[in-house]
Amino acid sequence: MEYILEFLQSGVAPAALLIIRAIVPLLAGYVVWRSYTSFKRGQRRRDPVVMLLDEGSGARFPVLYWENSIGRSRSCDICLPVGSVSRDHAVFMRREEGWMVCDTGSKGGVLVNGKKISGPTLVRIGDAMTFGSVTLSLYNTSQIPERKRRAFQTLLREAASPFRLMMTATLVHLLIAFQAGVTAEEGKLGFQPELLLPELGVLAVGWGLYAYSIGYLHRVSFEIETVGYLLSGIGINLLAAFDLGTARTQLIAMILGVGIFCFLIWFMNDLDRVAKYRLAIGIGALCLFVVNLLLGTTQFGSKNWIRIGPVSVQPSEFIKIAFVFVGTSTLDRLQTKKNITEFLVFTGACIGFLFLMRDLGTALIFFATFLIIAFMRSGSVRTIVLILAAAALGVFLILTFMPYVADRFGAWRHVWEDPYDSGIQQTRTLTYMASGGLFGIGLGRGCLKYIFAADSDLVFGLLCEEQGVLLGLLVILSIALFILYARSDVTRSRSTFFSIGACAAAGMLLFQTCLNVFGVTDILPLTGVTLPFISAGGSSMASVWGLMAFLKASDERTYAVRRAGAHGAKTSGAQEFAKRTLPKPPQGA
Repeated sequence: MEYILEFLQSGVAPAALLIIRAIVPLLAGYVVWRSYTSFKRGQRRRDPVVMLLDEGSGARFPVLYWENSIGRSRSCDICLPVGSVSRDHAVFMRREEGWMVCDTGSKGGVLVNGKKISGPTLVRIGDAMTFGSVTLSLYNTSQIPERKRRAFQTLLREAASPFRLMMTATLVHLLIAFQAGVTAEEGKLGFQPELLLPELGVLAVGWGLYAYSIGYLHRVSFEIETVGYLLSGIGINLLAAFDLGTARTQLIAMILGVGIFCFLIWFMNDLDRVAKYRLAIGIGALCLFVVNLLLGTTQFGSKNWIRIGPVSVQPSEFIKIAFVFVGTSTLDRLQTKKNITEFLVFTGACIGFLFLMRDLGTALIFFATFLIIAFMRSGSVRTIVLILAAAALGVFLILTFMPYVADRFGAWRHVWEDPYDSGIQQTRTLTYMASGGLFGIGLGRGCLKYIFAADSDLVFGLLCEEQGVLLGLLVILSIALFILYARSDVTRSRSTFFSIGACAAAGMLLFQTCLNVFGVTDILPLTGVTLPFISAGGSSMASVWGLMAFLKASDERTYAVRRAGAHGAKTSGAQEFAKRTLPKPPQGA
């Protein structure tokens, strides 16, 4: 402690702190970018594991995905351009039991070895499946050379070391935490070690998750968790310099969020369990909305909080997780009218409840997520255009018959006309952000902290003022890259459920980020939503980690890859299936 005080009272301390603030975005940028490139390099090659063979024509159809649509439509994974085959005839999918085929409401039905099926049916190597007038036999692929398996393992070796990335992220946290502990009183620099306590908690949670995932479960990927750990630490350390009590609350919420993250990954491992509880999750979410309306308290114009003694909870944050659950579905159930109708009704109910609660920012997030899910389910641009047209009409009616809603956005694009009243938040945010420059003025030294909601709605401005615009932009980039994480896994996930869930969760996080950042900078109206990982709000922190579970679950390595031992080879579930002794296609086929 004495050495730290001597250093702070020396003439080189200000320059050293500036260097630290310049190093932080560089190290954080390395963690974010290396996590993404490592994620890309660790993905499975798109090599077929099994194939379908039309023995009549000799045509081969390699099976590349865990779920494959079969039909006459060109959009199907296995296209059979024959008039007797329906546009969306069936789904051929991989489950724990093996490969299964399921009729999706076709006119002629599906036959397995000459017998018509009525539900998902297990198909073994050599079995024949009939779709209309086309019969396809299942065979093991005849070409999975050893060099490809070595190439896949090489990609894993080229991926970044999870331990090194975690160490680098931890160094970023320690550099920021050290700044949080530095105080300035009467022109002299001092040090408050108690401000480092939240960071110690972050380290315990992050490395505990690492030990559980890498050490206990023997997973080979940890990129998504590393980015979440990095962003959570940045937010908690920022809040520690703002208010120590708020940072402690945020740390408790992070612990809860990591628990939800681990539970959801376990829960989603069994798709049958997901399908069984999907309706119950949706009903539970609607009941939570009802409880919020009956027992909730109004705060800042919105009735979106439930207070139980000293604890306050925002139910809509947790309902975001349920919304993604209800919206997703496996490919064999995706086209059913009952499934689609349930989701439309659930979406309308959620947005209706949020409107009654006057939580318009969250309602916009739900609607944007609905558009993502609707497009991924239907693939129809025309459907999305019709939905947007109906939404525009609804907004027009709301603004016409409920003018108090329009009053909330009266200052938008006019904040500089009244900088001391309606525009005080945005004008101060823009001014103090500019004063922070590239590397900020130091934690706890900003002026924005004296403006209302600096730690929640305006936290992006606080981050840029005290740590610099570079780190602020890096936080946005980190969340934006989640979209690319999800997009990379669309065709490699074990199920359409994981693909849609990952894209919906990533889209929800990015849209929420845009509402927060563009709101405080007056590009969009100020809606009062939080900045994921950074803003004060325990419900938001826990919910964000819950949404991260969808991204983690979509990574095929999460469930399929295990380490055989300290010196054993790494293999995937698909490769283990391919290595079994199975019949080969007939010669000349």
